[in-house]
Amino acid sequence: MKIAVLGTGMVGRAVADRLSALGHDVVMGTRDVEQTLARTEPDRRGDVPVAQWQRTHPAVRLASFADAAAYGEVVVNATPGALSLSALEAAGAANLAGKVLLDIAMPLDRSQGMPPTLTVANTGSLAEQIQRTYPAARVVKSLNTMLADTMVDPSRIPGRHNVFVAGEDADAKETVRSLLRGFGWPDEAIIDLGGIRGARGAEMYGALLFAVWAALGTFDFNIAIVRK
Repeated sequence: MKIAVLGTGMVGRAVADRLSALGHDVVMGTRDVEQTLARTEPDRRGDVPVAQWQRTHPAVRLASFADAAAYGEVVVNATPGALSLSALEAAGAANLAGKVLLDIAMPLDRSQGMPPTLTVANTGSLAEQIQRTYPAARVVKSLNTMLADTMVDPSRIPGRHNVFVAGEDADAKETVRSLLRGFGWPDEAIIDLGGIRGARGAEMYGALLFAVWAALGTFDFNIAIVRK
């Protein structure tokens, strides 16, 4: 499958690398290709520059947001949540129309330091904003409740734990479920939260995510739903 992953940070790289390893044709989107490739210093997390990363991942091509979105049959939004609407605007409504848009971004506001707050909560979500702005896209929220490494390799967390999906289009959610299965998520671990409004709860989990991180000193954990 042709998949566009918008975003070149930790999450975008992890998802693009795993999808490529699974045999998908992956293009990673960025706002300015030349500027992205010109960077020579590690990012604020210490990750190597994209040009260096690409040399060890030659199967993943780099393109503008628009060119990547036009190419992909599925588009993954792995951009920082506060910038996602701007990135998708650059991708272009016509290039998103009719396509499954897997939104894994968190609408985090880090302007006041850690822990971050949310730019939207309670009465809305980033995923809902995206769906309203691009009504012809088939938006599905998933994978935003865990570390990037766990998104693409759930076996690194021992025991049973869960991932969520939310969206209006049943076929789009099944496409996402298929990608999740490819990552190693068993069907019984995937919980459907219903329509796109279900993204509110998944995104607002961010507050607890960072509280647990502060308590444990690590993001190597995930939610496990235990039911009677």
